[in-house]
Amino acid sequence: MKIFGWSLAISVAAIAVGWIYGGWQVALLVALLVVFETSLSADNAIVNARIVEKLSPGFQKLFLTVGVLIAVVGMRLLFPILIVGVTTGLNPVEAFNLAMEKGDPSTPGSYGYILHEAHPQIAAFGGMFLLLLFLHFIFARRDITWLSWIEKPLAKVGEIGVEVASVIVGLVALLVISLIAHEHTETILVSGIVGSLVFLVINSIGNFFENKLEEDEAHHSGIAGATVLTGKAGFVAFLYLEVLDASFSFDGTIGAFSITTDPIVIMLGLGAGALFVRSLTIYLVNKGTLNKFVYLDHGAHWAIGALAVLLITSITIEVPEAVTGLIGVGLILASGIQSHIRNKRIIAAGGHVEAFDED
Repeated sequence: MKIFGWSLAISVAAIAVGWIYGGWQVALLVALLVVFETSLSADNAIVNARIVEKLSPGFQKLFLTVGVLIAVVGMRLLFPILIVGVTTGLNPVEAFNLAMEKGDPSTPGSYGYILHEAHPQIAAFGGMFLLLLFLHFIFARRDITWLSWIEKPLAKVGEIGVEVASVIVGLVALLVISLIAHEHTETILVSGIVGSLVFLVINSIGNFFENKLEEDEAHHSGIAGATVLTGKAGFVAFLYLEVLDASFSFDGTIGAFSITTDPIVIMLGLGAGALFVRSLTIYLVNKGTLNKFVYLDHGAHWAIGALAVLLITSITIEVPEAVTGLIGVGLILASGIQSHIRNKRIIAAGGHVEAFDED
């Protein structure tokens, strides 16, 4: 309750505000969106936890305060309005007024319709960002593998250079989908390349500061201990977390419009869900869950890979949000169950879970 108390309280408050705003029907929509966002973003929590555990306590608090504000107001309210404004040439006030008109999303010129039309560039940007995140993980050599039959061969491919292999595969995927799409080809290519560049720049800066901090620790202590990111390194890691969250939120924000086009209801539901995801991230860090359930990290990244493919595929083929959520949750549950089985086997053999390594 210490970790999830605020999330529960704010979710109840969001549902109550929904009831005041539009009655029980709206309250139920808010509750549905909370569950919708939480289920879609379970993989986000696991990946975030690996970064948050390296942050200093100050930056962890920033992630839970300013980060939540960015996630709720920025991505769940302002981002859709910004997309509508850029697409139509409307200023933010006019775009917000259009959103509040609650028009039929199938009607040309309505808020929901405009967002739907902007889907190709949104999906290309977010899909490429997440695809490169997945490829960077899967092409890297690791002592512990989950789906060894495919992860080990892919790690051998990554021997030519993780970044080189990731960019080649990513750009080929982008080229293929732009050719298949027939429409919006130039827009898809530009958006996908921008998404790739954003990932590469932020990832490179983050790696630079992290490596520099590890070198400083080794120089002063003679032993490279656990890295705690502070100062510029911590700030870059925080920015990386926010861009990561933004990419994860694309499918949830756009998918929410299949439930309602009211931006206030979407902000209430997805915002409360986003807070749950952050609480789950802190829970995983505090409990050391990822060090005990070692395949969870793999399951989350495979879920990210699936989400990236589905996002890119959705440019040409409509993909139900339920499919995205079920695949992600299924992969994470499978990796968690196999981690538990692994731990029982190690304990039965008289070993210690956290100290055990395997090929």
